Amino acid sequence: MPKRAPLHERVKLLGWVREPLRAALFGFLRKVAQTDDGRAVAAAAFRDVFASPRTALEQLREFNDAPFPDLPAKSKPNDTCLRQDVIFITGRFRSGSTLLWNLFRHVPGCTAYYEPLNERRWFDPAIRGERIDQTHRKVEDYWKEYDGLQVLGAHYREHWIHRALFMNEDSWDADLKRYVEILIERAPGRPVLQFNRIDFRLPWFRWYFPGARIVHLYRHPRDQWCSSLMKLGNCPKDGDMACFARSDGFYLLTWARDLKYQFPFLDETTVAHPYQLFYYIWKLSYLFGRKYAHYSVAFENLVSDPETQLQRLFAALDVQQYDVEQSKGLIVKPPLGKWKEYADDAWFRQHELACETVLAEFLGQASPALPAGLPGEQESRADRDTTRGELLRTATSAGRSTW
Repeated sequence: MPKRAPLHERVKLLGWVREPLRAALFGFLRKVAQTDDGRAVAAAAFRDVFASPRTALEQLREFNDAPFPDLPAKSKPNDTCLRQDVIFITGRFRSGSTLLWNLFRHVPGCTAYYEPLNERRWFDPAIRGERIDQTHRKVEDYWKEYDGLQVLGAHYREHWIHRALFMNEDSWDADLKRYVEILIERAPGRPVLQFNRIDFRLPWFRWYFPGARIVHLYRHPRDQWCSSLMKLGNCPKDGDMACFARSDGFYLLTWARDLKYQFPFLDETTVAHPYQLFYYIWKLSYLFGRKYAHYSVAFENLVSDPETQLQRLFAALDVQQYDVEQSKGLIVKPPLGKWKEYADDAWFRQHELACETVLAEFLGQASPALPAGLPGEQESRADRDTTRGELLRTATSAGRSTW
């Protein structure tokens, strides 16, 4: 059923009045917010709303006993959260994450769920439809593993795709937690959950599923940018944000508008080109992946040397039953370096360097750290406590560590 246009678009008179009223109202609110009184009110409200209880709660653990015998003793997290056979895959849109999911789907003993947070609600045959992205080679469907899991509908929330994209240990979402638990519990094999929407929720996943192993997939940002455009002409190198908005098929503006409250430079009105907005989110996603995932691998390495990369990946995850030749047969290597058809190296580096300068200042480093080329395959053991400086050091460190 077609989505009905908003009332102010159907009634022209309302449309004429709406904009000046909005401008006046928000202009007034901005002026109030800039006064000392306005800032004091906001600070007092946000202090209570966003105060982190984690430190205080950790100090209370030693006193968490039952003071009376008829009261229940403290309980432990359920067994699902503590399982150590669970695998989470995290990757940006157009990073090759569907390929990695499909590889695990064909591993004996694994149950691989495709994009559990996707708005197509794979568990609901009436909503998911039958459409397959033709760029997803060797994929016949996305939903087979979800058949019979209509119970997920009681917990699924569509706002997961556009709100609260940043979640840390202090965030609380009982529906998301239970949704993931059901997928794990109902998997007939080893649960593998492939996500495109947990880049900035990895601290939350590490906290609530401490036994799970997280695999981080990343791709060269220039090729990933071109892939996300689908057609290079959709937003040319001299295009603006209005041009890009008409072909934003992978939620870039949605992500920027939600994440700008944690990362203020993700304001679409302040970037010189949409690629800068893309690069900011790509780099932040890369930093979070390197910091919080147990294993990181570059898409380019995976498709160029699948045998070596798969052997390393499966060994790190203790996956023993797999057929390398079958897995290699699922890989269709796309052309690499397609970005050269879009713009030259100087154009990309100009925008990337501008972003790196801002990131360096925001993360607490005096000078930008623009990598000379594609980062190689990395393995990292992530700690929970993350500061801006630690994130930056994670991105620029040349050292390697293993589990």
